[in-house]
Amino acid sequence: MTERLSLPLARRIALAAQGFGEPRPDGRVDARRVARTIRRLGLLQIDSVNVLARAHYVPLYSRLGPYDTGLLDAAAWGRPRRLFEYWAHEASLLPVETQPLLRWRMERARRQEAIYGGLARFAQERADYLAAVLAEVSARGPTTAGDLEGARGAGGWWGWSEPKRALECLFWEGRLTTATRRGFERVYDLPERVLPRDVLAAPDPHPADAQRALIAHAARALGVATAADLRDYFRFAGDEGTTAIAELVEAGELIPVRVDGWTQKAWLHRDARLPRRIEARALLSPFDPLVWERGRTERLFGFRYRIEIYVPAHKRVHGYYVLPFLLGDRLVARVDLKADRAAGTLRVPAAHAEPDAPPETADALRAELRTLADWLGLERVAVAPVGDLAGAVAGVGDRRSD
Repeated sequence: MTERLSLPLARRIALAAQGFGEPRPDGRVDARRVARTIRRLGLLQIDSVNVLARAHYVPLYSRLGPYDTGLLDAAAWGRPRRLFEYWAHEASLLPVETQPLLRWRMERARRQEAIYGGLARFAQERADYLAAVLAEVSARGPTTAGDLEGARGAGGWWGWSEPKRALECLFWEGRLTTATRRGFERVYDLPERVLPRDVLAAPDPHPADAQRALIAHAARALGVATAADLRDYFRFAGDEGTTAIAELVEAGELIPVRVDGWTQKAWLHRDARLPRRIEARALLSPFDPLVWERGRTERLFGFRYRIEIYVPAHKRVHGYYVLPFLLGDRLVARVDLKADRAAGTLRVPAAHAEPDAPPETADALRAELRTLADWLGLERVAVAPVGDLAGAVAGVGDRRSD
């Protein structure tokens, strides 16, 4: 008989699976705590938007509070290498142990499958050029697109220069990886000069086994999920992962459940915690795995969330770079934020409460904004009078006056 879960319980299960079921550390956050949080999530999405902070830094802050971002940099681009970059849920940082599980995707890219059409055509038509670029990187060492000859493109992958397209094809195929980043520019090198030897020496899993392991990762990170949720976490296409889900159910790792209010079937991971209460307080990046799948966010929280960066200014409802505010086990507000580093100010262009936001929302958000500003090294918080929550939040003020 399929077990039924109330929606509030499903929400708490999901929050606990995502690392919000335990309090933030009281003291200094060390490398082990950072590593444990990343392993729990399975990956951190990378994005070029830097209105507030780079996307991969914020999910750790949301769960751990103020931490030294150098710990993440060291894991991602230092030695020994703990994380590597690849296409997972979009461009992502993942534990190096995950690399063998994604080799089937790399192999498909070498066959020009499951890769952007323009890049696939380029790889097919310019195979000799890709081989020459690979040889150049092999001889040169860590290389950017700008280090190679060729005219610069116009921006976007469709406007990339030929060297950039070649490097990205080779990256997708797993023949190159990220050695480091300069600013936000990817620096490419051979995997054997970057990744740990034991990772590279690990045998290639059968694609079915790798997909099953990735779906299991997703299930642990989500707690309770639909098939679409599970496939989306590592961006499986179409019906990929359907067999893996069935096999995990057969093995007892996934338990079929019905969540009140959901029309889709769902699965509970057998190790998921079922907490009676969640006491969280966090601002969430638009690229946070708790909210990156907007349909799931709406099913769990009744919170319709859209990023409005690409919406014309006069058509935006809540702002340019809006972060949901998690309080307890609910998303109670949304806040438009910008780090004005030149002025040393965390700017809040707008703050909106959800219709059922509790009375303590403004006080909790005010405290979180001050904590966030301190983590970003900003002296002041400036709240514009836009949104029904702005007036109550205003007065966070200057760090020196606190």
